[in-house]
Amino acid sequence: MNSSLSPKERVMNALNGLPVDRTPAVNPTNIATVELMDFVDAPFPQACQDPELAARLSATGHTQLGFDSISPYFSIIQESSALGCDMQWEEKDNWPTVRMANPIWTSSSDIKIPKNFLAHRDIKTITNSIKILKQEFGDSVAIIGKTMGPWTLAYHVFGVENFLLGTIDDPEETSKCLEKLKEISVLFGEAQIDAGADALTFPDHATGDLVSGHYYKRFLQEIHEEMVEALPVPLILHICGQTIDRMQYISETGMSAFHFDSKNDPFESMKAVNGKIKLVGNINNPETLYAKDPEAVKQEVFKCLDAGVQMVGPECAVPLSTKIQNLMAIPEAITEWTQKNIY
Repeated sequence: MNSSLSPKERVMNALNGLPVDRTPAVNPTNIATVELMDFVDAPFPQACQDPELAARLSATGHTQLGFDSISPYFSIIQESSALGCDMQWEEKDNWPTVRMANPIWTSSSDIKIPKNFLAHRDIKTITNSIKILKQEFGDSVAIIGKTMGPWTLAYHVFGVENFLLGTIDDPEETSKCLEKLKEISVLFGEAQIDAGADALTFPDHATGDLVSGHYYKRFLQEIHEEMVEALPVPLILHICGQTIDRMQYISETGMSAFHFDSKNDPFESMKAVNGKIKLVGNINNPETLYAKDPEAVKQEVFKCLDAGVQMVGPECAVPLSTKIQNLMAIPEAITEWTQKNIY
Protein backbone atom coordinates (compact mmCIF):
# COMPACT_ATOMS: atom_id res chain seq x y z
CA MET A 1 0.00 0.00 0.00
CA ASN A 2 1.29 3.45 -0.94
CA SER A 3 2.23 5.30 2.25
CA SER A 4 2.87 8.68 0.70
CA LEU A 5 -0.40 9.68 -0.90
CA SER A 6 -1.22 13.37 -1.26
CA PRO A 7 -4.38 14.59 0.49
CA LYS A 8 -6.17 14.71 -2.87
CA GLU A 9 -5.04 11.20 -3.82
CA ARG A 10 -6.16 9.95 -0.41
CA VAL A 11 -9.65 11.45 -0.78
CA MET A 12 -10.15 10.46 -4.40
CA ASN A 13 -8.93 6.93 -3.74
CA ALA A 14 -11.35 6.61 -0.85
CA LEU A 15 -14.23 7.90 -2.97
CA ASN A 16 -13.35 5.48 -5.76
CA GLY A 17 -12.78 2.45 -3.56
CA LEU A 18 -9.02 2.33 -4.11
CA PRO A 19 -6.35 1.68 -1.43
CA VAL A 20 -5.38 4.50 0.94
CA ASP A 21 -2.48 4.93 3.33
CA ARG A 22 -4.91 6.12 6.00
CA THR A 23 -8.57 7.11 6.21
CA PRO A 24 -9.04 10.68 4.92
CA ALA A 25 -10.35 13.49 7.10
CA VAL A 26 -13.02 14.99 4.86
CA ASN A 27 -15.35 17.98 5.20
CA PRO A 28 -18.20 17.49 2.67
CA THR A 29 -20.21 20.42 4.02
CA ASN A 30 -17.80 22.80 5.75
CA ILE A 31 -15.78 23.46 8.87
CA ALA A 32 -15.71 27.26 8.99
CA THR A 33 -15.74 28.80 12.47
CA VAL A 34 -15.66 32.31 13.89
CA GLU A 35 -12.14 31.61 15.18
CA LEU A 36 -10.96 30.74 11.67
CA MET A 37 -12.79 33.77 10.22
CA ASP A 38 -10.85 36.00 12.60
CA PHE A 39 -7.58 34.22 11.88
CA VAL A 40 -7.71 34.99 8.13
CA ASP A 41 -9.97 38.08 8.27
CA ALA A 42 -12.73 36.46 6.22
CA PRO A 43 -15.97 36.83 8.21
CA PHE A 44 -19.54 35.88 7.38
CA PRO A 45 -21.52 37.05 5.50
CA GLN A 46 -18.77 38.53 3.31
CA ALA A 47 -17.07 35.14 2.93
CA CYS A 48 -20.32 33.85 1.40
CA GLN A 49 -20.34 36.70 -1.13
CA ASP A 50 -16.70 37.19 -2.14
CA PRO A 51 -14.66 34.46 -3.87
CA GLU A 52 -11.29 35.54 -2.46
CA LEU A 53 -12.64 35.51 1.10
CA ALA A 54 -14.41 32.18 0.50
CA ALA A 55 -11.17 30.64 -0.76
CA ARG A 56 -9.15 32.11 2.11
CA LEU A 57 -11.54 30.89 4.80
CA SER A 58 -12.11 27.43 3.33
CA ALA A 59 -8.38 26.82 2.88
CA THR A 60 -7.94 26.92 6.66
CA GLY A 61 -9.68 23.56 6.86
CA HIS A 62 -6.55 22.11 5.30
CA THR A 63 -3.79 24.53 6.30
CA GLN A 64 -4.83 25.03 9.94
CA LEU A 65 -6.91 21.97 10.80
CA GLY A 66 -5.22 19.27 8.75
CA PHE A 67 -8.16 18.00 6.72
CA ASP A 68 -7.52 16.34 3.36
CA SER A 69 -10.17 18.36 1.53
CA ILE A 70 -11.30 21.96 1.11
CA SER A 71 -14.93 23.00 0.71
CA PRO A 72 -15.56 26.66 -0.17
CA TYR A 73 -19.39 26.57 -0.23
CA PHE A 74 -20.24 27.24 3.42
CA SER A 75 -24.02 27.41 3.45
CA ILE A 76 -26.95 25.93 1.51
CA ILE A 77 -28.39 29.13 0.06
CA GLN A 78 -26.21 30.35 -2.83
CA GLU A 79 -28.52 28.99 -5.56
CA SER A 80 -31.62 30.20 -3.76
CA SER A 81 -30.20 33.70 -3.53
CA ALA A 82 -29.47 33.66 -7.26
CA LEU A 83 -33.02 32.49 -7.96
CA GLY A 84 -34.40 35.52 -6.11
CA CYS A 85 -35.35 34.15 -2.70
CA ASP A 86 -35.74 36.55 0.21
CA MET A 87 -32.41 36.38 2.04
CA GLN A 88 -31.28 37.09 5.59
CA TRP A 89 -27.49 37.41 5.49
CA GLU A 90 -26.96 37.69 9.25
CA GLU A 91 -23.62 38.58 10.88
CA LYS A 92 -20.32 36.82 11.51
CA ASP A 93 -21.65 34.43 14.14
CA ASN A 94 -24.79 33.30 12.30
CA TRP A 95 -25.51 31.37 9.13
CA PRO A 96 -27.15 33.21 6.23
CA THR A 97 -30.63 31.86 5.64
CA VAL A 98 -33.56 31.95 3.24
CA ARG A 99 -36.69 33.60 4.64
CA MET A 100 -38.96 30.71 3.72
CA ALA A 101 -42.04 32.51 5.02
CA ASN A 102 -41.91 34.45 1.75
CA PRO A 103 -41.70 31.76 -0.98
CA ILE A 104 -41.05 32.96 -4.52
CA TRP A 105 -42.95 30.20 -6.34
CA THR A 106 -46.18 28.25 -5.81
CA SER A 107 -46.16 25.60 -8.56
CA SER A 108 -43.97 23.82 -11.08
CA SER A 109 -45.11 26.23 -13.80
CA ASP A 110 -43.39 29.07 -11.90
CA ILE A 111 -39.96 27.45 -12.01
CA LYS A 112 -37.63 29.35 -14.31
CA ILE A 113 -33.85 29.56 -14.23
CA PRO A 114 -32.73 33.19 -14.68
CA LYS A 115 -30.62 33.72 -17.80
CA ASN A 116 -27.87 35.30 -15.69
CA PHE A 117 -27.96 32.57 -13.03
CA LEU A 118 -24.30 31.56 -13.38
CA ALA A 119 -23.24 35.23 -13.43
CA HIS A 120 -24.96 36.03 -10.13
CA ARG A 121 -22.62 37.21 -7.37
CA ASP A 122 -23.46 34.34 -5.04
CA ILE A 123 -22.94 31.71 -7.74
CA LYS A 124 -19.65 33.23 -8.92
CA THR A 125 -18.48 33.35 -5.31
CA ILE A 126 -18.35 29.57 -5.38
CA THR A 127 -17.10 28.97 -8.91
CA ASN A 128 -14.42 31.64 -8.68
CA SER A 129 -13.33 30.50 -5.22
CA ILE A 130 -12.79 27.01 -6.65
CA LYS A 131 -10.64 28.51 -9.41
CA ILE A 132 -8.58 30.40 -6.81
CA LEU A 133 -8.12 27.27 -4.70
CA LYS A 134 -7.18 25.21 -7.74
CA GLN A 135 -4.54 27.76 -8.67
CA GLU A 136 -3.16 27.84 -5.11
CA PHE A 137 -3.21 24.13 -4.28
CA GLY A 138 -3.15 22.48 -7.69
CA ASP A 139 -3.68 18.75 -7.34
CA SER A 140 -2.36 18.49 -3.79
CA VAL A 141 -5.70 18.79 -1.95
CA ALA A 142 -9.19 17.58 -2.88
CA ILE A 143 -11.51 20.50 -3.62
CA ILE A 144 -15.12 19.57 -2.91
CA GLY A 145 -17.84 21.76 -4.38
CA LYS A 146 -21.50 21.59 -3.48
CA THR A 147 -24.74 21.77 -5.45
CA MET A 148 -28.14 21.60 -3.77
CA GLY A 149 -30.47 18.79 -4.72
CA PRO A 150 -34.02 19.52 -5.89
CA TRP A 151 -35.64 18.59 -2.56
CA THR A 152 -33.55 21.19 -0.73
CA LEU A 153 -34.20 23.79 -3.42
CA ALA A 154 -37.93 23.08 -3.16
CA TYR A 155 -37.90 23.92 0.55
CA HIS A 156 -36.36 27.30 -0.25
CA VAL A 157 -38.47 28.36 -3.22
CA PHE A 158 -41.84 26.95 -2.10
CA GLY A 159 -41.44 26.94 1.69
CA VAL A 160 -41.01 23.76 3.73
CA GLU A 161 -44.62 23.38 4.87
CA ASN A 162 -46.12 24.17 1.46
CA PHE A 163 -43.82 21.73 -0.31
CA LEU A 164 -44.31 18.87 2.17
CA LEU A 165 -48.08 19.28 2.09
CA GLY A 166 -47.87 19.07 -1.69
CA THR A 167 -46.17 15.69 -1.49
CA ILE A 168 -49.38 14.39 0.11
CA ASP A 169 -51.99 16.43 -1.75
CA ASP A 170 -50.51 16.26 -5.26
CA PRO A 171 -47.52 13.91 -5.59
CA GLU A 172 -47.57 14.21 -9.38
CA GLU A 173 -47.05 17.97 -9.10
CA THR A 174 -44.27 17.36 -6.56
CA SER A 175 -42.49 15.17 -9.09
CA LYS A 176 -42.85 17.87 -11.76
CA CYS A 177 -41.27 20.39 -9.38
CA LEU A 178 -38.34 18.09 -8.63
CA GLU A 179 -37.79 17.34 -12.33
CA LYS A 180 -37.50 21.05 -13.09
CA LEU A 181 -35.41 21.92 -10.05
CA LYS A 182 -32.85 19.18 -10.76
CA GLU A 183 -31.80 21.21 -13.82
CA ILE A 184 -30.47 23.85 -11.39
CA SER A 185 -28.54 21.16 -9.49
CA VAL A 186 -26.87 20.05 -12.72
CA LEU A 187 -26.19 23.55 -14.03
CA PHE A 188 -24.42 24.70 -10.88
CA GLY A 189 -22.64 21.37 -10.46
CA GLU A 190 -21.29 21.52 -14.01
CA ALA A 191 -20.05 25.07 -13.45
CA GLN A 192 -18.11 23.96 -10.35
CA ILE A 193 -16.61 21.00 -12.18
CA ASP A 194 -15.52 23.33 -14.98
CA ALA A 195 -13.94 25.58 -12.32
CA GLY A 196 -11.88 22.67 -10.99
CA ALA A 197 -13.94 20.84 -8.34
CA ASP A 198 -12.68 17.29 -7.81
CA ALA A 199 -15.94 16.09 -6.24
CA LEU A 200 -19.33 17.50 -5.32
CA THR A 201 -21.41 17.28 -2.18
CA PHE A 202 -25.08 16.87 -3.09
CA PRO A 203 -27.25 17.93 -0.12
CA ASP A 204 -30.88 16.90 -0.55
CA HIS A 205 -32.59 17.36 2.79
CA ALA A 206 -35.21 14.62 2.77
CA THR A 207 -34.36 14.31 6.45
CA GLY A 208 -35.45 11.46 8.65
CA ASP A 209 -37.53 13.68 10.93
CA LEU A 210 -39.55 15.11 8.02
CA VAL A 211 -40.04 12.33 5.48
CA SER A 212 -39.86 8.53 5.44
CA GLY A 213 -37.54 6.19 3.61
CA HIS A 214 -40.49 5.35 1.35
CA TYR A 215 -40.65 9.01 0.30
CA TYR A 216 -36.96 8.92 -0.57
CA LYS A 217 -37.48 5.89 -2.82
CA ARG A 218 -40.62 7.34 -4.39
CA PHE A 219 -39.43 10.86 -5.13
CA LEU A 220 -35.63 10.99 -5.08
CA GLN A 221 -33.86 7.69 -5.72
CA GLU A 222 -34.26 7.83 -9.50
CA ILE A 223 -33.30 11.51 -9.63
CA HIS A 224 -30.14 10.79 -7.65
CA GLU A 225 -29.29 8.00 -10.07
CA GLU A 226 -29.65 10.53 -12.90
CA MET A 227 -27.33 12.97 -11.13
CA VAL A 228 -24.57 10.35 -11.18
CA GLU A 229 -24.87 10.22 -14.97
CA ALA A 230 -25.14 13.99 -15.37
CA LEU A 231 -22.24 15.10 -13.15
CA PRO A 232 -18.96 13.33 -14.05
CA VAL A 233 -17.15 13.58 -10.69
CA PRO A 234 -17.66 11.61 -7.47
CA LEU A 235 -20.86 12.72 -5.72
CA ILE A 236 -21.29 12.76 -1.94
CA LEU A 237 -24.97 12.67 -1.02
CA HIS A 238 -25.80 14.50 2.22
CA ILE A 239 -29.01 13.98 4.17
CA CYS A 240 -29.37 14.95 7.82
CA GLY A 241 -31.15 13.00 10.52
CA GLN A 242 -31.95 9.33 11.06
CA THR A 243 -31.53 7.75 7.63
CA ILE A 244 -31.00 4.02 8.27
CA ASP A 245 -34.44 3.40 6.73
CA ARG A 246 -33.30 4.76 3.34
CA MET A 247 -29.64 3.75 3.26
CA GLN A 248 -30.40 0.65 1.19
CA TYR A 249 -32.02 2.86 -1.47
CA ILE A 250 -29.21 5.43 -1.25
CA SER A 251 -26.62 2.69 -1.70
CA GLU A 252 -28.24 1.75 -5.02
CA THR A 253 -28.01 5.23 -6.59
CA GLY A 254 -24.44 4.90 -7.84
CA MET A 255 -23.30 7.90 -5.82
CA SER A 256 -19.75 7.55 -4.53
CA ALA A 257 -20.48 8.28 -0.88
CA PHE A 258 -23.16 9.12 1.65
CA HIS A 259 -22.46 11.78 4.29
CA PHE A 260 -24.41 10.56 7.30
CA ASP A 261 -25.63 12.01 10.58
CA SER A 262 -24.53 11.04 14.10
CA LYS A 263 -28.11 9.89 14.75
CA ASN A 264 -27.06 6.77 12.83
CA ASP A 265 -24.73 4.26 14.46
CA PRO A 266 -21.60 3.72 12.30
CA PHE A 267 -21.69 -0.09 12.62
CA GLU A 268 -25.40 -0.27 11.79
CA SER A 269 -24.92 2.15 8.90
CA MET A 270 -22.07 0.16 7.39
CA LYS A 271 -24.26 -2.95 7.58
CA ALA A 272 -27.18 -1.10 5.95
CA VAL A 273 -25.19 0.04 2.90
CA ASN A 274 -23.56 -3.40 2.59
CA GLY A 275 -20.47 -2.16 0.75
CA LYS A 276 -22.48 -0.61 -2.09
CA ILE A 277 -21.58 3.00 -1.22
CA LYS A 278 -18.83 4.65 0.86
CA LEU A 279 -19.74 6.42 4.09
CA VAL A 280 -18.51 9.83 5.26
CA GLY A 281 -19.09 11.09 8.77
CA ASN A 282 -20.39 11.13 11.36
CA ILE A 283 -18.83 13.06 14.27
CA ASN A 284 -21.55 14.71 16.34
CA ASN A 285 -21.78 18.50 16.10
CA PRO A 286 -23.93 19.93 18.93
CA GLU A 287 -22.86 17.61 21.74
CA THR A 288 -19.32 16.54 20.85
CA LEU A 289 -17.59 19.05 18.58
CA TYR A 290 -19.31 22.07 20.11
CA ALA A 291 -19.55 21.15 23.78
CA LYS A 292 -16.97 18.47 24.62
CA ASP A 293 -13.18 18.15 24.46
CA PRO A 294 -10.70 16.70 21.93
CA GLU A 295 -10.58 13.34 23.72
CA ALA A 296 -14.35 12.90 23.33
CA VAL A 297 -14.01 13.78 19.65
CA LYS A 298 -11.29 11.17 19.23
CA GLN A 299 -13.45 8.47 20.78
CA GLU A 300 -16.14 9.10 18.15
CA VAL A 301 -13.52 9.03 15.41
CA PHE A 302 -12.18 5.72 16.71
CA LYS A 303 -15.69 4.25 16.63
CA CYS A 304 -16.13 5.27 12.98
CA LEU A 305 -12.77 3.78 12.08
CA ASP A 306 -13.49 0.57 13.97
CA ALA A 307 -16.73 0.30 12.00
CA GLY A 308 -14.88 0.72 8.71
CA VAL A 309 -16.26 4.14 7.73
CA GLN A 310 -14.20 5.14 4.69
CA MET A 311 -13.94 8.91 5.33
CA VAL A 312 -14.29 10.71 8.65
CA GLY A 313 -15.48 14.24 9.38
CA PRO A 314 -18.22 16.25 11.08
CA GLU A 315 -21.78 15.09 10.46
CA CYS A 316 -22.76 18.45 8.92
CA ALA A 317 -21.63 22.07 8.83
CA VAL A 318 -20.15 22.68 12.28
CA PRO A 319 -21.48 25.26 14.77
CA LEU A 320 -19.65 28.52 14.08
CA SER A 321 -18.35 28.74 17.66
CA THR A 322 -16.79 25.25 17.58
CA LYS A 323 -13.29 25.19 19.08
CA ILE A 324 -10.63 24.50 16.47
CA GLN A 325 -8.87 22.09 18.87
CA ASN A 326 -11.89 19.82 18.60
CA LEU A 327 -11.77 19.93 14.79
CA MET A 328 -8.04 19.29 14.76
CA ALA A 329 -8.69 16.22 16.89
CA ILE A 330 -10.34 14.49 13.91
CA PRO A 331 -7.22 14.10 11.71
CA GLU A 332 -5.11 13.58 14.86
CA ALA A 333 -7.32 10.68 15.90
CA ILE A 334 -7.12 9.14 12.44
CA THR A 335 -3.31 9.21 12.62
CA GLU A 336 -3.30 7.70 16.11
CA TRP A 337 -5.70 4.91 15.12
CA THR A 338 -3.74 4.15 11.95
CA GLN A 339 -0.43 3.89 13.82
CA LYS A 340 -2.00 1.59 16.41
CA ASN A 341 -3.86 -0.67 13.99
CA ILE A 342 -1.60 -0.88 10.95
CA TYR A 343 1.99 -0.42 12.05
